[in-house]
Amino acid sequence: MIHPTPAIVAQSAVRPLPRWALLLLCLAYAIPGFVGRAPWRHADVASFGYMHELALGRTDWMNPLLAGMPPDGDGLLPYWLGAWAIDALQGWLSPAMAARLPFIALLLLTLSATWYGVYYLARGPGAQPVAFAFGGEAKPADYARAIADAGLLALIASLGLAQLSHETTGYLTQLCGTALLFAAGAAMPWRMAWPVAAAAAGLLGLVLSGAPTLSVLLGLGCAWLVWCGKEAPMPRRGAASTVLLALTLGAALLAWLLDLWAWRIEGFDDGKEWYSLLRLFIWFSWPAWPLALWTLWRWRHLIASRQWHRHLLLPLWFVLVAVGATLTTRPSDRALLLGLPALATLAAFALPTLRRSISALIDWFTLLFFSASAIAIWVIWLSVQTGVPAKPAANVARLAPGYEPAFSALAFGVALAATAAWCALVAWRTARNRPAIWKSLVLPASGATLGWLLMMTLWLPLLNYGRSMEAQVAGVAAAITDRQGCVASYGLSRAQIAALTYHGQLRVEAVSELPLCDWAVADAAMGPAVATLLPPAEWRTVASIGRPTDRNDRILVLRRVDVER
Repeated sequence: MIHPTPAIVAQSAVRPLPRWALLLLCLAYAIPGFVGRAPWRHADVASFGYMHELALGRTDWMNPLLAGMPPDGDGLLPYWLGAWAIDALQGWLSPAMAARLPFIALLLLTLSATWYGVYYLARGPGAQPVAFAFGGEAKPADYARAIADAGLLALIASLGLAQLSHETTGYLTQLCGTALLFAAGAAMPWRMAWPVAAAAAGLLGLVLSGAPTLSVLLGLGCAWLVWCGKEAPMPRRGAASTVLLALTLGAALLAWLLDLWAWRIEGFDDGKEWYSLLRLFIWFSWPAWPLALWTLWRWRHLIASRQWHRHLLLPLWFVLVAVGATLTTRPSDRALLLGLPALATLAAFALPTLRRSISALIDWFTLLFFSASAIAIWVIWLSVQTGVPAKPAANVARLAPGYEPAFSALAFGVALAATAAWCALVAWRTARNRPAIWKSLVLPASGATLGWLLMMTLWLPLLNYGRSMEAQVAGVAAAITDRQGCVASYGLSRAQIAALTYHGQLRVEAVSELPLCDWAVADAAMGPAVATLLPPAEWRTVASIGRPTDRNDRILVLRRVDVER
């Protein structure tokens, strides 16, 4: 039985979103968070530490080490990209900024690949809206372009994308590789040249970023769905699926040659972890997941049919693989990140089936939520700058003691322009305009961009103070009066060592090099273990430096006693 498509779309509803507006939105989302930001704690500064060491030639490119410690993950591609950029732009940009340029390109490439993936899926015959008796239904190309615009807006609107996509880590290279493979699977067999290149780059990027299992699963799914699709004759489909299969097998072979296959499955121990995971699913992919569920319900007959409608099954496969990785690996949010492009695609196909009341509800909820968020950001910034109102400034002083507010005319101007653009967009959206299928996602995407941009301009000095380790490292560096020798580390994380190496300009070595060093730094949380390895008779504690926003995070600075005599 052939089930009709639930999409009913007139030609008047598929007018394209202006290209300049879409491009400006992507740039406004991608660039803030990379420019002017200090390396933040945990994965961001740790990854940068390996890039910096590679660029300086202090470690091997195939086995990078930071104070004797290898990276957490197996992927080397992000470290290579950052190190190449640092080396190429030496003397032009700071190492931290130079390392981010490839990742800005990766984020923009992810957004572009998602748009093209949605576009070619929407061109499929099963995705087309119902044909009207007297004509006037949306033309295939215009309909596909409007759905692609909506898919890109849904991706930008996803709350979980903001921070993780602006870190210089392997998770962004994995996200880009997934998006490229998704676009290739969607475009085949409509096109062959660039989809083959995109598939090869996506599979290679996933393998070299430490996700060989995901690359094989996603590649096999793409090959199978291209084979079963009905968009092109069998010879063309067969050739496309064979190429995808060969590329997938090549990626698996490369992972085997590089010894990247490893067992990484972890279970959940108690109900609290499951509760945290449920909260992650709710907020991380908001607002895409409710629309995606609506798509699965309204298009359920086509999903269950034997016609293998790729515009539904391909993104569904990518989402299922990402959800499976989220349930079985750590950290869970990083794994769920890879499913956002496909989830945004499913969300886009909900728009042709939404009632006007649901669309209006999305608009009003988004308007209230993001407007309130923007007002809160502005009020807290004004309070910190002027002391009025007093309570927000007092809260900031309590949470970030020692912070001195700084005013930037450029950041203020950008934030003011973004806020004015949001007000103009709200006025346009609430006015009487011709219907457009993507209109329900304009406010969510623009609101998410506004909130991220305001935080990365108005709040950036405060966030740098709280989330970077620069202030703590400055105290450690000031306590070490002799910079000629090495500094042995004990119990410090990769992020702490990377911060000491970059911000403090210290030559930090592994604890095995302790006999060669006159200074040592240790995590105060190690407690008695520090006194055992560094006995007071041989080592004197010079300072205990804490991080301003976390009293429990303290680094001990010790000096060899016989050197002082």
